[in-house]
Amino acid sequence: MNVDLYDFELPERLIAQTPLPDRTASRLLTLNKKTGHIEHHHFTHILEELKPGDTLVLNDTRVLPARLFGTKEDTGAKAEVLLLKNLSGDKWETLVKPGKKLKKGSVIVFSDELKAEVEEEGEMGGRVLRFIYKGIFNEILDRLGQMPLPPYIKEKLDDKERYQTVYARNEGSAAAPTAGLHFTQELLEQIRNKGVTIAFVTLHVGLGTFRPMSVDRVEDHVMHEEYYILPQETADILNETKARGGRVVAVGTTSARTLETVAGKCEDGRIVKSSGWTGIFIYPGYEYKLVDCLITNFHLPKSTLVMLVSALAGRERILEAYREAIKQEYRFFSFGDAMFIY
Repeated sequence: MNVDLYDFELPERLIAQTPLPDRTASRLLTLNKKTGHIEHHHFTHILEELKPGDTLVLNDTRVLPARLFGTKEDTGAKAEVLLLKNLSGDKWETLVKPGKKLKKGSVIVFSDELKAEVEEEGEMGGRVLRFIYKGIFNEILDRLGQMPLPPYIKEKLDDKERYQTVYARNEGSAAAPTAGLHFTQELLEQIRNKGVTIAFVTLHVGLGTFRPMSVDRVEDHVMHEEYYILPQETADILNETKARGGRVVAVGTTSARTLETVAGKCEDGRIVKSSGWTGIFIYPGYEYKLVDCLITNFHLPKSTLVMLVSALAGRERILEAYREAIKQEYRFFSFGDAMFIY
């Protein structure tokens, strides 16, 4: 299957640079995956779309202030580091700029209390760094680190919490699970009061979020692995939901990938607690095992995320929904508007 089948023209003006002042002020496009029917609403309409007996699954990962700026110790040249994954102790998988100049053995100085040495070189700016510091690493990171906003967002974020979901609690992501940014605690309480159960999974968003597809055929792409946790409490809720005929509604592609990873390991259909690394790549031809509905933002052309939503609703329906969203001037990407596929 050719990657170009998932291409479309996206006007640059529709790329959302800043978050709306009110989390729930976003717009919501609803798409019936069976009929292709499309409607336009404000995000608070999601309360009407959810039904008693449904379960809403949220990814409770918390974003690290993972972007660090420093200089090369020997030349004073500027260097930028994005933390992706803690490998062990003080070793981290990272992305660096400029990649060509940060070779094995290079030392980057961030402050008097923090520096790092390049221990391994990878592809496309990937490096393994060993950090050297005085004090507690996470406290230093809180002081020096900046939120790892995607490269298409040029505006500086004054409030770091605006790039966190209101339910974020397990620190470890290099990017926010952005579909969850639309929810407030008040809206979540209204959803609970309607008879919808809320459950949590964790998937720490990593390198795959930043890597574009560099192959021509969809089947040739390899996803980068990310760490996930699905606790026993959530497993029990999911089993009860399916038993009573309720729908499992994933908030974001990260929640969907976690749920489908676990479902793929449970041969008898009964979900059990699970944790580990997932590199699941969902694209058309894949049959969802657990996720019935999906709340998601609008994604990049030719991205793995467009393919994931196409597997749920069909490529033609998704591309038609995207054409309609562009026509109606929806905001795209991390701080953009939302779509509900049901």
